[in-house]
Amino acid sequence: MTNRNQSGFTLYELLITMVVIGIVLSVGIPNFGVFTQNSRITSTANDLHSSFYLGRSEAARSKENITICASANSMDAATCTGGTFDDGWIIFIDLDGNIQRPAGPNVPGGENVLRRHPAVDDAIDIVAKGTGGVDATYFSFAPTGLGRGDVAGAGPSLQTAVICDGRGNVVAAGGNSAARYLVVTPLGRATVLRDVDLITAAGGCP
Repeated sequence: MTNRNQSGFTLYELLITMVVIGIVLSVGIPNFGVFTQNSRITSTANDLHSSFYLGRSEAARSKENITICASANSMDAATCTGGTFDDGWIIFIDLDGNIQRPAGPNVPGGENVLRRHPAVDDAIDIVAKGTGGVDATYFSFAPTGLGRGDVAGAGPSLQTAVICDGRGNVVAAGGNSAARYLVVTPLGRATVLRDVDLITAAGGCP
């Protein structure tokens, strides 16, 4: 009778392997969840920040009013009515400077959309405020590239925006807040900050 050597795992080796895999998963899965949250909120903050950069540079280039406004229908009619920045936003050529845009993909003679941003992820909240802490839904640049301030009849223009997820305004890795805080100067320069105290002073997360 011929003896054959058989290779494979023993039960003991299999159990050790399963324990090691379990430890790796228990450490890795929570970290992956935090990584996903950080990526999502950073992406939203960067998208809003870059919208201000585009609006400012395009106003100076084209010598036209350029408006950023919240839009509940940013991906189709693209108007500035009935939405908050959670719902999405558009950047458009605001020829008459009235912070309104006729519905439609493109408008003959003009007020065309430069960029559309869809609604943000359900896990993200954007709280935009203007003068006196009143909710704000727009910011407009003059043909000089500078901010126009509060436009008559349109309410206060955006000065700050707190961007939060389910973690709220808590200290995250590196000592920074898990939330983001967009600050826009009257000149139209936008900056994203992560200071817990500043976000708290701005009203914190909803």
